[in-house]
Amino acid sequence: MGILKGALSGRRYRIVGDVPEGFTDDYIHALNTNQLREPQSPTHKGEVAGWCQVHNLLDVDFQDINLWLYNHYALFALRVDKKTVPAKLLRAHLQKRMEAWCKQNNRPKVPAAVKEELRETLELEMLQKTLPRVQTWEIVWNMTEQWAVFTNDSELPNERFQKLFLRTFGLRAIPWSPLDELAGTEGLPEALVSTGATDVRGGGR
Repeated sequence: MGILKGALSGRRYRIVGDVPEGFTDDYIHALNTNQLREPQSPTHKGEVAGWCQVHNLLDVDFQDINLWLYNHYALFALRVDKKTVPAKLLRAHLQKRMEAWCKQNNRPKVPAAVKEELRETLELEMLQKTLPRVQTWEIVWNMTEQWAVFTNDSELPNERFQKLFLRTFGLRAIPWSPLDELAGTEGLPEALVSTGATDVRGGGR
């Protein structure tokens, strides 16, 4: 839990839009609507994503605001579960299944349709025994000063965070530039040009 203890690394965002008065009930509902929901089927393949508590990734209910709202700071996490079968292991088991099929049916080669059926059956069996790869990244959101920190530097998780944040709260998270701190400083553009920094942009894309 880097937000609660230890050093922080990640990306900072400006939050565009105002937090409404009496937001707690609406935000409780919004967070619960977009919480991490584990697939009902044990053979589900692929990714699922949603919010969870920073204290424990298994806690996905936000009804108790004392667990995620501290004065004007909101703390929660993005959780992504990905479940796949290792390709090499699948191929190795499939080869064994195909050898057994050829021996049982006295055939030198497995037909393409049978091979695909064997592969699908085997993959479902393996998915039932496979645990998902779970990743979490924390978010701290200052609702008063309208900024947030997402504790990951990679592009894909940050894009996922921005999209889910917008869907949850109806507010845009815009990447923060160090130049945002200098916004409004008189003579800044001219000074930057004089140093050769002619392609300078603030936050946003």
